[in-house]
Amino acid sequence: MLEIIAESLSDAIAAEAGGADRIELVSALSEGGLTPSHGLISEVLSALTIPVHVMVRPHSRSFCYDSNDIAVMCADIRSIKGLKANGIVVGALTPYNKVDHSAMSFLLQEADGLSVTFHRAFDRIADREEALREIARYPQIRHILTSGGQNSVLDSVDEIIRLRNLAEQHGLTILAGSGLTIPSLESFVHASGVSEVHLGTGVRAVHEGLDVVDTGKVALARSRLYDALQKKL
Repeated sequence: MLEIIAESLSDAIAAEAGGADRIELVSALSEGGLTPSHGLISEVLSALTIPVHVMVRPHSRSFCYDSNDIAVMCADIRSIKGLKANGIVVGALTPYNKVDHSAMSFLLQEADGLSVTFHRAFDRIADREEALREIARYPQIRHILTSGGQNSVLDSVDEIIRLRNLAEQHGLTILAGSGLTIPSLESFVHASGVSEVHLGTGVRAVHEGLDVVDTGKVALARSRLYDALQKKL
């Protein structure tokens, strides 16, 4: 499964044209991704046939949210559900960088019926094994997006293998992302054993977060992923 980050309607259309299996729709990619506007979500959902998962993150200060933040996030989730997106991408931590179960309970109650990915807030957690087990208790959460605790997933292959094995035992899927490039994709998939990857800057026109998604690069990433998975069989 190839997930591509889209920051605009043009990005989303280009990603689908290149063979992406799913879109992660965000705004403010340079800040790690924030909740996109209602209008952008609506237009992307109207234009695409592949699944769209929408980022729910009200600010980039941290992954800790107070009651006002939670109220905004719940309202955003209700709006996303109303537009009939396939899922959301969300995560909440305590000030001690542990899973904030109080916040997650409120958010997941609003997200009933949506597929949920716990995003890279996971990489801020020191004991990721414990956190994975805790996240697995929420039946709506099916994916964890992670770089294995490093800035680039290419620097954490052993950790990704460990997390993938643990996730499989708990009915979760590791979605590996951050730092992946087209040249590194096949060897990374072969070494780590993951079957689902998440690309952002690696499929942009000049490999910068502020540039547009390149359909040809998405198609090439799709081909490299397919080749790597075929070699695993």
